[in-house]
Amino acid sequence: MSVARQDYPDRDTLMRGLAELVADQLRAAHATNGRATLAVPGGTTPGPFLDALSEADLDWAEIDVMATDERHVLESDARSNARLIRERLLRNRAADANFVHFHAAASDLEVVLRSARRHVAEVLPIDVLVLGMGDDMHTASLFPDAPEIGDALAPDAPDLVALHPPGQPEARLSLSGPVLRAALVIHILITGPEKRAALEHALADGPATEAPIRIVLDAPCPVTVHHAD
Repeated sequence: MSVARQDYPDRDTLMRGLAELVADQLRAAHATNGRATLAVPGGTTPGPFLDALSEADLDWAEIDVMATDERHVLESDARSNARLIRERLLRNRAADANFVHFHAAASDLEVVLRSARRHVAEVLPIDVLVLGMGDDMHTASLFPDAPEIGDALAPDAPDLVALHPPGQPEARLSLSGPVLRAALVIHILITGPEKRAALEHALADGPATEAPIRIVLDAPCPVTVHHAD
């Protein structure tokens, strides 16, 4: 695996540095194509990165933003990644961005999945992808213990997949392995010694079903891990 690694002296420097880099890459993609697609993670870690990126001077009205994954909950739910992205990224200069969300008026998971797949397909491929990683080496909602993980990582997987990880209170919607691998640039954002140790394990040989982050660690595009304790 050929993965670049960038260590930062502290988390604030990481978040601001990554935001500047992502903004530059979006600017370049927009200049080339007239639009750009950005996918970002949910959870608590990336909040400061999203805050910093919201202030970037970009043609946000021509940038499509989506989450890498989502819980099957209402967008108003405090655990919704869409809510996080609206509150932390889609404000300031980024308020004009086009948000591609994984929610629909229907509550049925299959109905939501079909609707979201149509919207996702319209903005692929991803120009800049930012991913997180859990201590169990999951990324997006590609959990190693989810019954659907093999199908979600398969080369013929649909763009958006539904997974039911054991111990999770609801189903998850996630961009699939092939979609993540097809991004033009990939950044992996991790903090703390536990995730650094998990990364070292993931960089060793082994199946992606046991460490789903591996699906992008050997992607054909540039991959950079950004870390601070």
